Amino acid sequence: MITDAQAADGEVIWEPDPEHSAETGVARFAAFLGGQGIEIGAGYEELWHWSVDEPEQFWELFARFAGVEFGGAAGPVCTTDPMPHTRWFPGRTLNFARHLLQGHEGTALIGIAEDGTREEVTWDALRREVASLAAHLRARGVSHGDRVVGILPNVAEAVVGLLAAASIGAIWSVCAPEFGPGAIVSRFAQLGPKVVIAAPGYRLGGKDRDRQAELGEIFAQLPTLEHIIWVGRHTSVPSIPTRVPAVDWAQAVAEPAELAFEDVEFSHPLWVLFSSGTTGIPKGIVHGHGGALLEEMKMLLIHSDLRPGDRYLNVASTSWVLWNALVSALGVGATAVLVDGNPTFPSIDRVWQIAAAEQVAVLGVGAGFVHSCSKASLVPMRDHDLGALKSLQVTGSPLSADGYRWVYGNVGDIWLSSMSGGTDIASIFVGGSPTLPVRVGYIQAPALGVRVESWDEAGNPTTGKGELVVTKSMPSMPLSFWGDDGSRYHESYFGMYPGVWRHGDYIEFTHWGILIHGRSDSTLNRNGLRLGSADIYAVVESLPEVAEALVVGAELGTDYYMPLFVHLAGGTKPGVAQEAITRSIRENLSVRYLPDEIVFMPGIPHTRTGKKLEVPVKRLLQGARLETVADLGSVDDPVLLEEYARFALERQTVSP
Repeated sequence: MITDAQAADGEVIWEPDPEHSAETGVARFAAFLGGQGIEIGAGYEELWHWSVDEPEQFWELFARFAGVEFGGAAGPVCTTDPMPHTRWFPGRTLNFARHLLQGHEGTALIGIAEDGTREEVTWDALRREVASLAAHLRARGVSHGDRVVGILPNVAEAVVGLLAAASIGAIWSVCAPEFGPGAIVSRFAQLGPKVVIAAPGYRLGGKDRDRQAELGEIFAQLPTLEHIIWVGRHTSVPSIPTRVPAVDWAQAVAEPAELAFEDVEFSHPLWVLFSSGTTGIPKGIVHGHGGALLEEMKMLLIHSDLRPGDRYLNVASTSWVLWNALVSALGVGATAVLVDGNPTFPSIDRVWQIAAAEQVAVLGVGAGFVHSCSKASLVPMRDHDLGALKSLQVTGSPLSADGYRWVYGNVGDIWLSSMSGGTDIASIFVGGSPTLPVRVGYIQAPALGVRVESWDEAGNPTTGKGELVVTKSMPSMPLSFWGDDGSRYHESYFGMYPGVWRHGDYIEFTHWGILIHGRSDSTLNRNGLRLGSADIYAVVESLPEVAEALVVGAELGTDYYMPLFVHLAGGTKPGVAQEAITRSIRENLSVRYLPDEIVFMPGIPHTRTGKKLEVPVKRLLQGARLETVADLGSVDDPVLLEEYARFALERQTVSP
């Protein structure tokens, strides 16, 4: 039910319908456990406590509930080695692609192009293409452990590429085609790929983007490359001559073949996901077949309440881990809706148009999208038939309390699930349950099987704001970083608290729910007072005068400089915005949060997956050169970041 859409922070704004609770994935899993002789109790909290107190039992039974079929010799669920050396289901075998492809009928994929062109791919057609592409790869010598990479938009061929590579035990990685050549090479050159599946162009913002020159530059820097498959049906841009053999996609899948799956060890590498690469060489995060499958199924079956036949749309490019979750929806028997190009072109309302037209049941978007819809005064439930929509998932950054209120005032009587996880684990740490109430501004609960806590700097658990840590191993923690001897992996997650995963976010547990306070590596620390950037964004970006903001704190010798960069909403005068921002911070936070300077900029820079570039901007202010703080090919607007670099240089020039 919906309560007042003007509900106060922390107030219950939605409650589950008891009549439908028994149909949820949470309730069905609890009933399944009862059939195994495990009586947990009626509430999600009891289920979570059991899942982290008895992790081996939980994961063994969840795998059975999710229909994951193991081969190999039965044995312990996990080794007793401490993180990061714990290994899950040693001796067991499976194949990620087998679980996603077998046992379903009807429509597997729906592809929506930017111009509105629509296609459906049946399960049978998907299986045929995967089988044919896998046979094509095998015939060219691709086998266990070889790398197959894609430079592809969000189209069906990318899904087929992932599943075909997985089916033969090869390792998959993909970059969105809009990434710069330097950003792509910095990722794929690490992997030494044998095959590249590439689009010579792509559609974005109503234009056909020619990538011929960039691809030529990329291929020249991949000395291990032996074969290229061109995906050209989504663009008018032709392919280019290459030094290695190349075929069109139609040729690669022309020969019928039997669908076959190589059984691989639970921890056999499945894919390599990359960190944003805004500082240093991007980290190649390696996940295994089993860990990725179990965590994706848990996130979708339990924390998304996704069901067979549901249509699932997650607004994500191929370079974002949420695309992997979108593909993984096939493992539930759901239909994945792939939106190519800019999903908000020609207007931000297009996402809601697609959700209505395709009768989407679960829609995943970023918090920034929700905030933009609010500022645009959209009313999707008035303008579109969203009768099929039962859940809205929000991730990418913390969703403000006003964002919650906007959803319930303008989208409808749906379950809003704000969640937080990461590319690092291809899953979530905290998220939602459809059996729990939703409170304004708060994430509902920790994810099943995740012993997530808040720790202070001394390593003591606290219910207040602290470092997000995980104190027991998860199956999808990375197997390794590609090419790393273990030192970079250890430094990234275990350097602060030995033997305990520190993620780099601030988290707080309250009696109302969970708060994520932003990245701890971009913490504001003015005169010993630690301030959360998320707190500032919550009060500043809720103002109608502000489109978006970015705050950083830079140590400059003995001085500390804390500017607030602001992208104004259309038609707003700087003086009016400055007064509104200052007043809002004073009234809603305190004078201690007031920035040293409010700087108006034409935009806020992000990674291509939507993360604000707080640390790179901070380093620019500290005197670092632009080329050392970020790979311009991995940011959404390189020209904009150059403007920040000019601002930093000018400030250094005039400072005493």
